[in-house]
Amino acid sequence: MKDSQEKPILEIKDLGIQFGGLRAVSNFNMNLYPGELVGLIGPNGAGKTTVFNMLTGVYTPTDGDIFFQGERINGLPPFKVTRKGISRTFQNIRLFNELSVLDNVKVANHSLAKHSVLSSIFRLPSHFAGEKEMEEKSLQFLEIFDLHTLKDEKAKNLPYGMQRRLEIARALAAGPKVLLLDEPAAGMNPQETNDLMELIAFIRERFDLTILLIEHDMRLVMGICERITVLDHGITIAEGTGEEIRTNPKVIEAYLGEEVSNINA
Repeated sequence: MKDSQEKPILEIKDLGIQFGGLRAVSNFNMNLYPGELVGLIGPNGAGKTTVFNMLTGVYTPTDGDIFFQGERINGLPPFKVTRKGISRTFQNIRLFNELSVLDNVKVANHSLAKHSVLSSIFRLPSHFAGEKEMEEKSLQFLEIFDLHTLKDEKAKNLPYGMQRRLEIARALAAGPKVLLLDEPAAGMNPQETNDLMELIAFIRERFDLTILLIEHDMRLVMGICERITVLDHGITIAEGTGEEIRTNPKVIEAYLGEEVSNINA
């Protein structure tokens, strides 16, 4: 249980969005506390990625409020949300395929650059110092993710599991306090999924992160998430620990069925 005095780092109140006549998400509420690892699950079309899109400024909510560290961030564009301290990965990997592994991470570091555009245009000393610092930081991230030996390889040439690692490394390079992972295990084999579970646990400690995770792989969700929220047709139908979710009749009926009851978390 969280200390009753502790304030949530991310507070979501009565969040909703409507596209034309379709209400995709209704009255979604969630508090994320510093250091937590929370799962958001539900069947396809339940509204999970739509929630992520609202949290990161891709969509502006029709209703409700999003507070990050006490500040309302509704309607901020994605780059400003990232600068505030929320980073994400995507269900479909979005790398710069023709850039090197190193340059993919450096792109994220540029959002935190201390030197000005003017210094870069005129190649002032601050530009070179800033570029050197970004390269060193990017290489440190690649070492943490065991990608440093592939730094000059084009992103598109990496094996699938390594591409996922690179996407997470790039999200972390922006220096977030909250990391949103959208189906990071999609397309992975069992060994890659096990490696990913270890990686998520490691980066959470190493970077003092709060993590919200969307995932269809129930073994991963039950294995690493401290609590889980279940969406169905844009509405929260259950919240609780892995054990509580696994045995919840509403959840079983909505989507998980046998898969849940057979998991040995």
